[in-house]
Amino acid sequence: MSAATPAGAELVALSATDALAAFRERRLSPVEHVDAHLARIEAVGATVNAIGDVYADEARAAARAAERRYGSGEEPRALEGLLVAVKDEAEIAGRRTTNGSLLWQDAIGGVDDPIVERIRAAGGIIHARTLTPEFSIAFWTSSRLWGATRNPWNLAFDVGGSSGGSGAALAAGLTPLATGSDIGGSIRVPASSCGVVGYKPAWGRIPQAAPWGLDHWCHVGPLARSVADAALLFDALVGPHPRDHATLRPALRLGTPSTDVRGLRLAVSADLGDWPVTAPVRAALAGVVEALREAGATVEAVPLTIERALLRQASDAHYASVFAAAIRETIAGREDETCAYTRAWVASLEGAPSALAGLEAEGEIHARLAAVHERYDALLCPAMAI
Repeated sequence: MSAATPAGAELVALSATDALAAFRERRLSPVEHVDAHLARIEAVGATVNAIGDVYADEARAAARAAERRYGSGEEPRALEGLLVAVKDEAEIAGRRTTNGSLLWQDAIGGVDDPIVERIRAAGGIIHARTLTPEFSIAFWTSSRLWGATRNPWNLAFDVGGSSGGSGAALAAGLTPLATGSDIGGSIRVPASSCGVVGYKPAWGRIPQAAPWGLDHWCHVGPLARSVADAALLFDALVGPHPRDHATLRPALRLGTPSTDVRGLRLAVSADLGDWPVTAPVRAALAGVVEALREAGATVEAVPLTIERALLRQASDAHYASVFAAAIRETIAGREDETCAYTRAWVASLEGAPSALAGLEAEGEIHARLAAVHERYDALLCPAMAI
């Protein structure tokens, strides 16, 4: 490692894009990159509790292979030598996928999930699993199997969920890139709670095996410490896959994000007309609005109401017919081994609206949002209310 190469805490804080540049310029070795993060996991991993299984030997072997590739003159792949932590929900062949549950603590994957395939094909190195609440159903990250994940900024604070382990691992310097999944906020909530970037892509961008790839609410996506890093991982994951016929053809990539917002027309709603939002969150959103205006964007408050009852009608119908139905089947006869919140959530959806009623509510919500998107490039609102 040369004198120009960061070391220790600086190295694990290095962005993924900067690490790639250092690899190419031979100022940093993928082996040093891996060793620094494994040492960081050893030092603070138990305190934050964001990481489950660690694949140290496999990661070091992959790093040595990446180092040889950079030294050979062969063109490096998009993620060559970069670490990616994978949420403990995506299947990895020959490794266990616990999904935060005692019921699955010994479940060994038979085949790689499509995103795992894509990470490896792009030269990424999977070194660790990030923790989730049981079956990824909660907006916090704690389970009987793994215990509670702590916020690196303040150990008394929560990290959100369900991709909370990914958000916390990024904030703690345990990985430069991580994956997540999101139905109703499971990427966005941890990103907000941990001060990192989370992106729930549109349906059909990143492949996901059936049946979840067929659920238009359920998407997998990247978490990172910068927008550029999130785009880097996203672009490595997108595109059609034989196990998900809903993925779009051809692959639609983001490329290198621009910081130039001049000319963008942005709508903003602090509470979507019917949601209690605390004063500090409103103040934070106002700060973002002011910064965007100073950077040249047009930002305007819009009258938009999405009632809590309407959203609840859509979400309860959807969850009851898909997600909760799968969990109810999984835990049948073993309820005493599951978390109390799992049982309570499944029970709460008894008597939910019909699938048709849910689609009708979705249609109404989409119509109101479409009216905004006809006039604006994007809608800004808080990720969380508190």
